Amino acid sequence: MTMMTHRQLAEEGHGTARPQGLRRGACPTLFEPMQTGDGLLARLRPPAGTLSLRQFSLLAAAAERLGNGLLEITARGSLQVRGLRQETASQFAHELEAAGFPIPAGPAIELSPLHGIAPGEIENPAQIEAMLRETFASQLTSPLLAPKLSILLDGGGRDGASSLFADIRIIAAAPARWQLAIDGNGKNAVPLLTGDADACVHALGDLLDLLISLGRHRRCRDIPRAELLSMFPLMPTQDLVDKDRADTSLIGYSPLADGSLALGLRPRFGQIRADQLLAFITRAEAMGAGQARLGPGRVMLLVGLSAQAASEIAAIAVDHGLSGDRDDPSAHIAACAGAGGCASGCYNTRKLAEALITSAPDLFDGSMVIHLSGCAKGCAWRSHALTLVGASDGSRLILDGSSLDAPDAQIAGGAAESAIESIARFIKNERRAGESARSCLSRVGKAAVIRALRQE
Repeated sequence: MTMMTHRQLAEEGHGTARPQGLRRGACPTLFEPMQTGDGLLARLRPPAGTLSLRQFSLLAAAAERLGNGLLEITARGSLQVRGLRQETASQFAHELEAAGFPIPAGPAIELSPLHGIAPGEIENPAQIEAMLRETFASQLTSPLLAPKLSILLDGGGRDGASSLFADIRIIAAAPARWQLAIDGNGKNAVPLLTGDADACVHALGDLLDLLISLGRHRRCRDIPRAELLSMFPLMPTQDLVDKDRADTSLIGYSPLADGSLALGLRPRFGQIRADQLLAFITRAEAMGAGQARLGPGRVMLLVGLSAQAASEIAAIAVDHGLSGDRDDPSAHIAACAGAGGCASGCYNTRKLAEALITSAPDLFDGSMVIHLSGCAKGCAWRSHALTLVGASDGSRLILDGSSLDAPDAQIAGGAAESAIESIARFIKNERRAGESARSCLSRVGKAAVIRALRQE
């Protein structure tokens, strides 16, 4: 299979490895890290999201030696290594490549995390990835493609892929039948074509050619409808095959097609220290684990486990900063590195997160995300949430929005925890029977919440 890496592209003149930081709007990669408040951040997604535990150990050891020792699993299931320096970033990338990490260049091609082993999977999307990389290598590495262009290949199981947004998605519709859709998730993407693997792969190639022809960094949302109808005349008759599928949680135990188990674990708030991870991997390998897969929701999946091994590994996970509890409130908090982990952070996000789990339990019913952002960049979460943004003079509170939105209230320095506790009490008092925290806030409206904050 033809697959160019970022380093090969640089050597052939398509790009340059630039450890000093990325152009604005691009995603960090292994060979093009991004400058953050705690140094350079490298993001990598192994092919098919799969790592042997030996590879994971090598990565963690390199992160501890060459970075600040902090690793993160992103909301889409990529790995981030923090705190690299100008003099260590290239060394980190080259060490991983030498250890067998063939990180492909071009836009991320994401596969449903339990592809090939999920019991309810319709087709294995790995075949689609192989065809794409073999047939459209030059298009996938074109500098004209948008840096954030996302391609998702979904085998039709219930393992977290349906909820992810993608510019382009190919979904298994039935045995030997696939659907091509654009600009959305499994419920709202726009279906273009249903056919066999060859038809969908070549149609995806046509989309890449069209995006390249439209000009630099265009996304699927920028394609005129007339162009789509010309290319896909049956588009108006297509019905999205994925719209009624609900994902199941990847946390905890998941049965696999061969009778073994996958154990899904989440680092608290998505971040783990390299020494914690190394110690966990050593113990997990001794108990029978061999392969890890990364999945949506900041999840690490250990696959192919016996019931006994899965139980034993789940029992030790908490000692190493990992949780296999589907009801863990920390799963509903998106917290960046914050003060102490990032020079841009204006408050200690992790300390506040732990405090809120105890002091504001009414917020953590799973209906919404609490986003604790140390600064206005909002690195930990891009979507709407109950958001607290750190600033030099206190915090900005956004009741339902992102860190870049106008604040609904200004919070004085040191008063953030009490303000969020007040919101939790307000919800407890106003909530109707069977109503979620998010629905309650939406029903009463922002003005009522702000009035309640001012009265306390």
